[in-house]
Amino acid sequence: MSDSKRAARLLFLDSGLGGLTVLKAARAAIPEAEVLFIADDAAFPYGPKPEGELVDRLLHLVGDALTAFQPDCVVLACNTASTVALSALRATFSVPFVGTVPAIKPAAAITRSGLVSVLATPGTVAREYTHTLIDKYASGARVTLVGTPNLAELAESYASGEPVSDAAIAHEIAPCFVEEGNARTDVVVLGCTHYPLLLERLDALSPWPVSWLDPAPAIARRIANVLSERGHIVGVGAKRGSGTIAFTSGRTPLPSLLALLQAHQLSIAAKIDAKDGAAAAA
Repeated sequence: MSDSKRAARLLFLDSGLGGLTVLKAARAAIPEAEVLFIADDAAFPYGPKPEGELVDRLLHLVGDALTAFQPDCVVLACNTASTVALSALRATFSVPFVGTVPAIKPAAAITRSGLVSVLATPGTVAREYTHTLIDKYASGARVTLVGTPNLAELAESYASGEPVSDAAIAHEIAPCFVEEGNARTDVVVLGCTHYPLLLERLDALSPWPVSWLDPAPAIARRIANVLSERGHIVGVGAKRGSGTIAFTSGRTPLPSLLALLQAHQLSIAAKIDAKDGAAAAA
């Protein structure tokens, strides 16, 4: 049981900036929470890495950060990290973990055409976990899996203030749009937390309107429930909590990224690496 007399503490972890989309939703639901966000951009992207190597890295990062920050909940704001390492992290540490998985069940519930696409990294669409979700929750829908090799990198670059062409984005999302007879894809699951960073451009570049399903609001609700179960009263008359972000690369953000981080109430912390999470909370 955590100390409910202090503000709740949330540790977020992602391979880069994608977790900001989850943090934004969590800030709305739990504004009083103190946040440490570890952006493991030195290892970005997670998708191509061997699973054992990634699990070891996350165990080091999370273990050291738990000691330094003592969070009440850890949020794996990354689909790859969740599908690869969530079980190992839960088996190793007693703190609650909230993961991120493709929102296939709600997509199957809201589609009217019966055509749903899952836009994710190649690793996520290939994993058995994703196929199990489809078999369990989307048997009544025709699901197209789209493993886009570059969209996470494009989103990371865009959020960092670098130019990203419309043509590059349009090429990555094109396979999501399927026509079968008179039916068209009407729901696209965003299976990587980086993708909502491009949401306005995804909408503008779509050949026809679709519902882009972002799991962040559901994740935020789950975080709030976990904190409530641990004795915290969340989101009721509380002041804004502090927030810190630590980049494992130690990079200096461009002004546009600094503005984005400030909009999320995040200040820059010291550089950390996978074997020294304590510096992030210094």
